[in-house]
Amino acid sequence: MSQDKPDRTVDTSGECCPGPLREAHRAIKTMQPGEVLELISTDTGSRMDIPAWCDRTGHVLLRVDEDGKMFRYYVRKRS
Repeated sequence: MSQDKPDRTVDTSGECCPGPLREAHRAIKTMQPGEVLELISTDTGSRMDIPAWCDRTGHVLLRVDEDGKMFRYYVRKRS
């Protein structure tokens, strides 16, 4: 991923499972193939949930940035 801003950002800070996953699913449904979603989460369960969801759906997990208890997931919508 380039240093460009993601196409959409969803902040689920403070939400517990399944909130971050549900919000990621809702957001990516509205996006075009190839666009990048930035998902912000404070739920430690998202460290397993988001990569597994990407594997199941074919979306590409570009990277994960971890800063203390905050996680930022960058997901490219499948083509």
